[in-house]
Amino acid sequence: MPGSDHVPAWPGVRVIRVGIPVFLAAGRDADVFALDDRRVLRRYRAGTDAAPEAAVMAHLGKLGYPVPRVHRVDHADLVLERLDGPTLLQAVVDGLVSADDAGRELADLQARLHTLPPRVSTEPDWRIRHGDLHPGNVVLAARGPVVIDWRNTTEGPPGLDIALSAVILAQVAVDGGGALAGIARAVLPAFLAHSRRDALVALEEAVAARGADPNQGDAEIAHLGRAAALIRALSTDP
Repeated sequence: MPGSDHVPAWPGVRVIRVGIPVFLAAGRDADVFALDDRRVLRRYRAGTDAAPEAAVMAHLGKLGYPVPRVHRVDHADLVLERLDGPTLLQAVVDGLVSADDAGRELADLQARLHTLPPRVSTEPDWRIRHGDLHPGNVVLAARGPVVIDWRNTTEGPPGLDIALSAVILAQVAVDGGGALAGIARAVLPAFLAHSRRDALVALEEAVAARGADPNQGDAEIAHLGRAAALIRALSTDP
């Protein structure tokens, strides 16, 4: 009832301050709701179990890596710290951060991730791989840049993670002449220049992974060949 002080708890979530969850955003496979001024609910539409994602964030948070704090997980519902601030992408769009600085920040965050031990694997050279690290998945929060959306996390040789980020940027860069394409074309060379590993090492594997991703549309898949060619060209330029 409007004006009532009693609102049923969101299923599987303990709401700290009584109130109705407010829709904030929709991703490819999840919706995000504000629960209060400190917490958000990320709910997977297909009922995907969010426990592995929560475990990775909890592991990295204990190691001091900038991830959202995990408050609660209940199957497809993940209650996280609410981050106030623009994404790195939005900051570039608004002229608050240069494309070169964005590429450097992205590369530094990824390099820092790859210095940390994996959560499960005992392979000496394996690391946690974000799998979808791009400027839209970095929030410039009050406490500093925070990496979000750990849904695609895997463990393995870190070169694939770098190649995937390069391919994601390159796909946008070759997708016409819009503002986002221009930003991606400017951020990609900086990302490649500041990355501590060669993106070409696992480029073919990254292209194959993106092509097999069920979240990729036909147009995005069609850009993969040109995206790979752009990465090769930028990686071999003197």
